[in-house]
Amino acid sequence: MVWKNVPESERRDIYEDAIFHLSKREKEDEKSLRKRNMKNLTRVLDSITDITYRTAWTEAQQLLLDNPAFSNDNDLLAMDKEDALIVFEQHIRELEHEEEEERERGKRRIKRLQRKNRDSFLNLLDELHENGKLTSMSLWVELYPIISTDLRFTAMLGQPGSNPLDLFKFYIEDLKSRFHDEKKVIKEILKEKAFEVDVNTSFEDFATVVCDDKRSISLDGGNVKLTYNALLEKAEAKEKERLKEESRRTKKLEGGFRNLLRLKEEYQRDMEETCGHHHSRSKKNKKKEKKQKRRSSSSRSPSSAKSESRSKSRSRSPSRSKSDDNEPKMTDESLVPLTPKKNKKKKSKKKKERSRSPSSDSEGIRGKEKKRDKDRRSRNDNGHDKKYKEDGEWSEDELERRRRLLLEQLAEEHQ
Repeated sequence: MVWKNVPESERRDIYEDAIFHLSKREKEDEKSLRKRNMKNLTRVLDSITDITYRTAWTEAQQLLLDNPAFSNDNDLLAMDKEDALIVFEQHIRELEHEEEEERERGKRRIKRLQRKNRDSFLNLLDELHENGKLTSMSLWVELYPIISTDLRFTAMLGQPGSNPLDLFKFYIEDLKSRFHDEKKVIKEILKEKAFEVDVNTSFEDFATVVCDDKRSISLDGGNVKLTYNALLEKAEAKEKERLKEESRRTKKLEGGFRNLLRLKEEYQRDMEETCGHHHSRSKKNKKKEKKQKRRSSSSRSPSSAKSESRSKSRSRSPSRSKSDDNEPKMTDESLVPLTPKKNKKKKSKKKKERSRSPSSDSEGIRGKEKKRDKDRRSRNDNGHDKKYKEDGEWSEDELERRRRLLLEQLAEEHQ
């Protein structure tokens, strides 16, 4: 009755308001139901462990039907397919994100483990270096039997990145890079100890001197050995240079000594030739003297013979004046005895005859060469003459040499 008393326009407004409120309520109920269903479906999907980030929607639907929490809920069964697909996609994205995070965590865990293995292996190398088994001169082949038995080496096998051999090489290179600095330290130690390395220095003596210093604790054994080898090579090079210089001096002395021997042999040959000419000359002179004595003895009185013997005994004395009277006079320049004018005339005639001969050209050349030899010998003899004149007497060698020159001159004149 009340509804009829309300005007038509007002009734229409009231109806529209009621319809609006009802539709709004229904929408809110649907929205809340939709949210509840999506939330329940998400919870059901989380409970199903068989669903992974690789599971397809068709497989997920079958798994949901097999799940009693989903199959017994009418709201979930009546749930909009589009909403269910949206919930499933969100669930799959979450699973993918979790899987990626787990994968990253696994990678980080593996890297951390590999780094620990490398650090453990480097600790193994440090231990070997401290014990003196590993130096900058060590080889992998030498240390492999020791390293391969350690678990820290086994843990390194199969992992990516640097392998045990690479780490060993890096460790050796690091030791070698310290060589120049450690060499300076070793040289300072040797300088302070006043120790010098020579070719006879042994490595034991060298190492003993170096290890006595506190600074040797940080030195590498291989670098100590390399420093010893370098200093030893330097000492050997110096020794070789010294031996070369000594051999050069020895060869020079040997050459000088050979020259002296050669000069001595030449001098001895000249003396032998001189002695031969002297003896032959002295024999001829003795024969002539005997003949003259016989002739003079027949013509002279006994008193004159006595005086003659006395004069001979005086002439044999070492005085210069008497020996000069008995022997023919000689000039300093030519060493030619002063002979009578007849001899000079004979010489000039012989020279003229030689000049007129058909072979005068060749003989003239030979004569010039012989004159040069005579001049050279006379110049050499002048120095000897002066020396002997200053001494006041002629030696036997000098007399023989003069006689030899006279004989040569006479032989040339008779040719």
